[in-house]
Formats: sequence, structure tokens, C-alpha cells
Amino acid sequence: MPPLPKPKFNYDYDVAAQIDALRHYRDTEPGRAIPPKATDRILLATWNVANLGVQERTDKDYQLLGEIMSWFDIIAVEEVNDNLIGLRSICSHMPATYRVLVSDASGNNERLAFLYDTTKATLLEKVGEIAYSPTGARNVKLPGITQQFNGFDRNPYFAAFEAGTFKFLLAAVHLFYGSESSIDKNRRSLETYAVARWADLRRKSQYAYTRNIVPLGDFNLPKTQPGDQIFDALTKRGLMLPGHTSQIGSSIASDNHYDQIAFFPGDTEDHFTGNTGVFDYDGIIFHTLYQANQKDFLIYCRYHISDHRPMWIEFKTGP
Repeated sequence: MPPLPKPKFNYDYDVAAQIDALRHYRDTEPGRAIPPKATDRILLATWNVANLGVQERTDKDYQLLGEIMSWFDIIAVEEVNDNLIGLRSICSHMPATYRVLVSDASGNNERLAFLYDTTKATLLEKVGEIAYSPTGARNVKLPGITQQFNGFDRNPYFAAFEAGTFKFLLAAVHLFYGSESSIDKNRRSLETYAVARWADLRRKSQYAYTRNIVPLGDFNLPKTQPGDQIFDALTKRGLMLPGHTSQIGSSIASDNHYDQIAFFPGDTEDHFTGNTGVFDYDGIIFHTLYQANQKDFLIYCRYHISDHRPMWIEFKTGP
């Protein structure tokens, strides 16, 4: 997407005080609690960090982004620009045990990335992108849509990991949005269904690397309810979207539920601890700016941090 508007004002802040406030909010605000890391649990997150590598963030901003990401064991990051300066700046403020994986750039010059803590998760040999052959693409069909699926604007990026005895494959997505026109929504629906179909076929294959497949990221899904066109496409093959205690959307501007973490019933569901949520960093950060001017606050948050909030989920790493 094009860079968000840069604030036309200066705002300075004490980064240590902001980190303290974020941690206190995480630990005490009802519905916002994120479990502490544990040897028998794995914390996964997804975060669309707006135009990472394009928008002119400060080192303090990268410290805040790195602080929040360090709460999780693996983070899928969307909207990473071909220029990796933003991602590398975040990594410089995270523990040295974290490693990074990135895809190649595609639509909108964007990459997808995984940051993972090597003390908690082992990267396995299966890493790649979801892509359909011309023949396979013709099988991506939805009732009421006559448009043809011609592939992804940004191929979803997957990587397999192991934590304890839990072997799983994460498939990070940033699906096409376009506009609210029926043509663009149908295209988005077909991309969504293509992810769900691929995940379902791979888990059922006799050659499945693992049956624990977890698509996550920015699906540009407005509402998590039956009848929403994108929701119906995502869940058509059996993927589940568990409810979370925070009950807020992942977009700070519209409160839509664009970002999701999905999995299938069965073994993956058995590993799910029931803990999942969205962390509304904007509920506590830059409080003096919020008190002074809420419009300026929103502009500053969207540009210097993101217009999306991180979403997370917890799985058991043992039986």
C-alpha cells in the first residue's frame, strides 16, 4: 500500500516509559493479558507493520516494535518492503536468539517475514511459497463468482517449525484488498479460498510434511461472522477462527478484523491452549499525545508504529 500520511508535527517521547506502560497494560488490562513464555508452550503472533522499510520511523519506534515482538516466540510480519532496513532495525532491538526469514518481493514491492526465537522453535527444512499451476488455479472456484483465479498478488510464505513434539507449518499471508468493488472483493475471496484449499489439500495428503497447518496474517477480512464473503471463503474447507478475550479488531482505524490466525480441528486444535487475542498497543501508548489531540494521535500511531495491531495465539508443545 502507499505510505500512510507522515505527521506534520513533532512528538518526542521517553521510550523507556512507553515500554513500561506497554508492559503494565499487557499485564493488568482486562482481556489483554499475554501469557509469559513457557517451556511447554509456544506463542505465535502476526503483525502487519505498515510499510515497514518505507515509512520514516525513528530508532525509538523500532525499539517499541522490537519490544512487543519479543513477547512472542514466532512472529509473522506483513508489509515488509523490499528494502529490509525497517525489519533489520527491529531485529537490532530484539534478543540475539531471534533469527529472520524473508520471502522475495512481489505485489506492492512487499515481502513476508518470520522472526523466531531459536531457543523456543527449530526451523525445519520446508520453507516456500503457496503457488498454483494454471491447471490448479482453474479449480479455485466459489459459488456465485464467475471471475477466474489467476494467482496471488503476493504469494503466501510458509515455513515449518518444531517446538517440543509439536511440528507445525505457518503460512503467512497478505491478501489482495483493492477496493470495495464486487470485482475486487471477488478477487480477494478467491485468494482467500485458494489459501484454505491449499492448506486442506496439504494436510490430507499422504505426503503431508505436517498436518498442523496454521494460515495467519492479513486476510483483509472485515468481520469474523458467517455471511461475510471473506470469512465464508476462509472457513469453507474447515479452518477455524477461535474467538479471543479482547474482542477487538486488528485495525486501529476501523476496528475491522483484517488479521486472523486459523487452524483445523483435530491435532492442531488439541494443542491450542485457548489463549489468543489482539493486543491494542494504541490503548496505552503515547498517552500525552492522545490527551492533546486524538486525531494527531491516530496519525502518529499509524505512521510510526502501524495501522494494525498484533494478533497472537498459544499452543502446547507437548501432548
